[in-house]
This record gives sequence, C-alpha cells and structure tokens, in this order.
Amino acid sequence: MPIGQSWEAVIGLEVHAQLLTVSKLFCACDTTFGAPPNTHVCPTCLGLPGALPALNAEAVRMAVKAALALGGEVQAQSRFARKNYFYPDLPKGYQISQYDEPFCLGGALEITLPPARGEGNSRVKVARLTRIHMEEDAGKNLHDVFGSSVVDLNRAGVPLIEIVGEPDLRSSEEAAEYLRALREELVFLGINDGNLEEGSLRCDANVSIRPAGESKLGTRVELKNINSFRFVEKAIGSEIERQKDVLETGGRVVAETRGWDENTNTTYSLRSKETAQDYRYFPEPDLPPLMLDKDFIERMRAELGESPRQKRVRFVEELGLTAQAAAVLSQHPRTSAFFEEAAMLFGEPRKIANFIQSEVLRDVTTQGLQAKIPISSQQLASILGLVRSGKISGKQAKELYAKIKFTGHDPVTMALEVGMSQVTDPKAIEEVCAKVMADNPKQLADLKAGKTVLLGFFVGQVMKATKGSANPEIVNTTLARLLGTAQ
Repeated sequence: MPIGQSWEAVIGLEVHAQLLTVSKLFCACDTTFGAPPNTHVCPTCLGLPGALPALNAEAVRMAVKAALALGGEVQAQSRFARKNYFYPDLPKGYQISQYDEPFCLGGALEITLPPARGEGNSRVKVARLTRIHMEEDAGKNLHDVFGSSVVDLNRAGVPLIEIVGEPDLRSSEEAAEYLRALREELVFLGINDGNLEEGSLRCDANVSIRPAGESKLGTRVELKNINSFRFVEKAIGSEIERQKDVLETGGRVVAETRGWDENTNTTYSLRSKETAQDYRYFPEPDLPPLMLDKDFIERMRAELGESPRQKRVRFVEELGLTAQAAAVLSQHPRTSAFFEEAAMLFGEPRKIANFIQSEVLRDVTTQGLQAKIPISSQQLASILGLVRSGKISGKQAKELYAKIKFTGHDPVTMALEVGMSQVTDPKAIEEVCAKVMADNPKQLADLKAGKTVLLGFFVGQVMKATKGSANPEIVNTTLARLLGTAQ
C-alpha cells in the first residue's frame, strides 16, 4: 500500500466483568479481593479429582440483569462448555465457559461522542453486541524481579460475564467511550464495581485496519488485558499506527495476540492468535443445560433500575440541569442518589447541582460501588436553606460547608456558633459602597466615562470589604443607584 493511503480502523471490544457475588461461580469460596494468596480455594476451584461444580444462582441473576439492561435476547436454554488450554493459572487444565450456546445473544450499547468536525452537537452512536456469556475466571500469575513465578488461585472460579462487541467502533476514542459507558451501566446495576486496576473489569481489543471505503475486514490483532480507559485509547491508537506502518512499507499484518507496554507506548507480540479449534471446546459433562423460564426473566427485568443514560435525560428534562451537570452527577450511583435526595429536600435542583459541583465533589472519594460523601443530603439542604432565607450569603455558605464537612454538625447551629449572618441593612451597605467608591477614584471615573463593566469590580470590592456577608442583591441595587447605572 502507498504511504499516505487513507485507512479506516475496525475495532471490537471483549470485556470481562466480575460479578459481585459473595461466592465463586461453581463453589462456595469467598470472592473478596486482596486476601492472602491461596486462602480462598477449595477442591472445586483447585481442580482436584472428584470435585464437582454447582452453579451459583446469584451469578445467574446478575448476568441476566446485565443482558436485559444491554438489550440482549436471553436464551431459554444455554449450556456450559470446557475451554481447554494449559497454563499455570488454570488448575483444571480447562476453563468452564459458554461457547456455542451462550445465555444471551445480541444487544447494543449507546455511546455519546464529541461533535464531528464542523458540527456543534455531540453524537450518539449505537455499538452492537454479539453475545454475552458466563464463565469462571482463572488464577493470577505473580512474577518477581529475580525471574521466579508463583500462582495465586484466589481468583480462580470467580464469576465473570464476557460481553463481546461487534466490530462497530472506528477509533481509539470511540473504544474508550464504549468502555466508560459499559462500566457505568454495570456499576449502576450494582453487579460490578468497575475497578479496572483490581481486574474486576478487563478489556481485550480486536483491532484491524482497511483502506477507507473497503468493506472487507483486515487481519485482526488482539490486545490483551488493558486496565484503564487511558491505556485503552493509547494502546488501540498505537496499534492502528503500527498496522499502518506495516502495510505502507509492504509488510503483512499477522493475526496474533499483543500486549501493551505503557513505558514505551507500544504494543508487543505475545503469541500467535488461537482459534476455537485450539481450545477443543466440548459441553461440560458435570453441569446440566441452564434453563431460564419467562417468569424468571421478567422478574429480573422488573428489578432493573434507571440506567445512567435515562437518568441524565431525566435530570435535564425534568430537573432543569444542563447536560454537563447531568453527566457529572450521573457518574456514580452514590453521588447521583445524594444529589436527588438533597434536591428533593431543598426543592431547587439546579442550586443543589451547582453547589455539589463547585464544592462537594472535590471532597468525594469513591471505591467501587461505595462513596465517601463529606456531608449528608440533609446538611446540604440546610446550608442552602440558610442562603434562601437570607440569613447567610452564598460566600458564607461555602465557608459553612468547609466548617461542617466530615463532622455531622448541624449547619444552623454552626452558623450561630461562629456568628455567621448576612448583612441586609440597606443603610449599612450604602455606607460600605460609598467608602469603596471613594477609595477607587480612577475606576469610578472610568465607569462614569462609560466603562460600565467596572460595576462588577465595585460589587467585588464591597463583598470583599464585608467579608462576603453583604446581601448581593442589595449591594447590586445600591451600587447601581449610587453610580447612576440603574436601569
């Protein structure tokens, strides 16, 4: 291919999501992350002779909820299979997965993309799903600096769903946004904690390129186990450029599995790409077919909550938030619930949203599905209630928040204890305004000469002189009268 040829990337993601069950997929071992190595194991997940698998019903319920939320078609009958390969982290010599009869077919994920060049609005793209299936996780190989390796089998047998996407993505940016949107869906369902660093959400990317306008797919390369949104974008972008270089210099892209080196920002070859025949799939003889009746599926559908996308639409259309505020406040289920609780108590969602974004979110920390929020919804509603009643100013509201965060103290009591009150006496405010005008003769002359933008300067100086305690509305009205700018 000539250098300068126009190329199109074709990308499909395979995402492994750990289900938040207490026990493993086929045994009762604990799934808690971070336990000492090889302490959450038993004969079943160690693959000892005679140990038989028993399917975790809660994992099935979570998997079906994910399938329904993503618009998939849940199958009345599916089957588990043995995926055979030999690796130290796979004690049985095979992985129990689903192959030709997965429990879910199809589905789709909507992703929001930045505006196309020359356009002003964001774009919504629908990326199709091929299938979703259940499988058990493998263990984890650990390597030290001396070249020794050991294996921790705590993770062996942990329940996963694999969400296989169609090759509908056309850039590394689209792939990263797809992963973000999928993570949001799973976290809001409460079935996955979205922690890429701990491996509870892992992504493999299938990447190929083809001449622009061509319909035939190019040779696919798989990128394994990318563990952050940033690395997904960088790894896929790097691989696209690598494949371009290969083809434009007369080479041929080889079907293989590659890893990502974050230090060099390049992909590197791991092994040749396996095929289904290499894994010698056959039905799992120790597990019967999985039968899911319509009543069970509908019960799972009834338990689905509002999706992040639905929540954002409601925040804009019903609560009057901006699209940006709605996006920020729907990124985590706990902060979203906190906002809605405070908005319901206070009655003015936009003011609640503004205060959360400007003050509260910087102090919020999240870990999986949990979030540490510095104040309660009742405290936040109380703070803004003091502003609305004219007892404190907006600036004082921020100071009051800083005093009570992480304490549980009542805002009204705290405001009284520290002597926090808003100056509303028009005469007192007029005296401060007159002094500020006298102290700034140059700005006063410029304003009277027509530079009306300086009104904001005088408002700021008055608020500074009163340490933010003056009523802003009275300040504006008084200055406009004294300066002759009143309408």
